[in-house]
Amino acid sequence: MNHDSYPDSAIRGILNTVKTIAVVGASQKENRPSYFAYKYLLERGYKMIPVNPGHDGQTLLGQKIYGRLADIPEPVDMVDIFRSSQYALGIVQEALALTPRPQVIWLQLGVRNDDAAALAEASGLKVVMNRCAKIEYGRLSSEIAWMGVNTRTLSSKKATVGGIQRMSLNRTSGPGGATAAADRVQREDGGH
Repeated sequence: MNHDSYPDSAIRGILNTVKTIAVVGASQKENRPSYFAYKYLLERGYKMIPVNPGHDGQTLLGQKIYGRLADIPEPVDMVDIFRSSQYALGIVQEALALTPRPQVIWLQLGVRNDDAAALAEASGLKVVMNRCAKIEYGRLSSEIAWMGVNTRTLSSKKATVGGIQRMSLNRTSGPGGATAAADRVQREDGGH
């Protein structure tokens, strides 16, 4: 896969499919990117599991922090890596040892490791590198447009609002097209 560019449909498909996300490198410091990305996705309904060996056993926004992926007592759908690129390969190796394995490895903005991506993809996992799940969710749901940012998401349909000014990902974008998950939700909601 070309990791320099991802179709909107691929990103939307991932974010519509995963439910449980382990965030490796999650921080309790409110000024850290991992904290506000974690908080944002938690508020959007994802089950977030923080992983940070320096804070093992403590909590982050009401969720227990685990020291490593292997300590998490339930399956995770996606491993979101907030560590330097040099640590990504080891984290992917740890993720591949999980049973069941996650479906997705996501490396945050500024994090790229082609060896880690190749290993994960060879094992059947989807990989996204150098992207922020929070930003991608906001862009694809058009929430980020409230701040005047061009989302490249065009639709004649009114956005589905989920809660207090929260939009869902159940919209198609001009260049990306629809995903099966978005189409299913559209049908279940009666085409609204």
